[in-house]
Amino acid sequence: MARRYDCSDATDRTTGLREAASAVRRGELVVLPTDTVYGIGADAFSPEAVGDLLEAKGRGRGMPSPVLIGSPNTLHGLVTDFSEQAWELVDAFWPGALTLVARHQPSLTWDLGETHGTVAVRMPLHPVAIELLTDVGPMAVSSANLTGHPAPQDCDAAQEMLGDSVAVYLDGGPTPASVPSSIVDVTGSVPRLLRAGAIDAEELRKVVPNLEVAS
Repeated sequence: MARRYDCSDATDRTTGLREAASAVRRGELVVLPTDTVYGIGADAFSPEAVGDLLEAKGRGRGMPSPVLIGSPNTLHGLVTDFSEQAWELVDAFWPGALTLVARHQPSLTWDLGETHGTVAVRMPLHPVAIELLTDVGPMAVSSANLTGHPAPQDCDAAQEMLGDSVAVYLDGGPTPASVPSSIVDVTGSVPRLLRAGAIDAEELRKVVPNLEVAS
C-alpha cells in the first residue's frame, strides 16, 4: 500500500523524507517533486530497482533513466572526461533545469538501461528533492508518468498513473513548470543541445558560445 506525505506540513515532511529514504534503500520506488515535473525515483545503483522503475512507467531499456544528484561535488565520482565547458554549465545552471549527458566512470556498477557508457545527470532546484538526494545519494529519476502520457505537475496525477507500484509519494504541491529540462551532450569536444527545454540555446550560449544544436 503506497504511503503519501504532505511536504507543506513540517512534521509530515520530516516523516515522509525519512520513509522515502528508507524505501529507496530497500530498493523500492518513490515519487518526488522537482523544479520541472514530478519524478519517479529509485536507487541508481540497484539494477533491480531501476528495472522496476522502467517497468512501472512501461518504458524499455532503450530509454534509460536519468540520474539526479544533490550536489555538484557528486559528479566527481560519477563522470569522466568532464570538460571545462561542462563545469561552466554546472556553475551557471545548477541547481536547475539543465541535464548534462556525460561519460560515466567505467568502474560504476549500475545498470540504467542502454546508456552506451553515458549518463544523463542533473541537480534539481527543489528543496524536497535535494534533501532526499543528499540523504540517499544518486537516484535514477524519470518523469512520474506512464510512457505516452503527460508528465505530472502534481502528486495526484502521478499517483493516479503509478498507484501502488510506488512505495512513498512526497507531495510538494504543484511544480512550478511543466517544461522539461534542457539536455546538453558534453561527451564531445563541443557541447550539443539535444533537447531545448526550460533553458533555451541563447541562454546556454552566454556560457558556452560554441554550443551546437542537434538537428
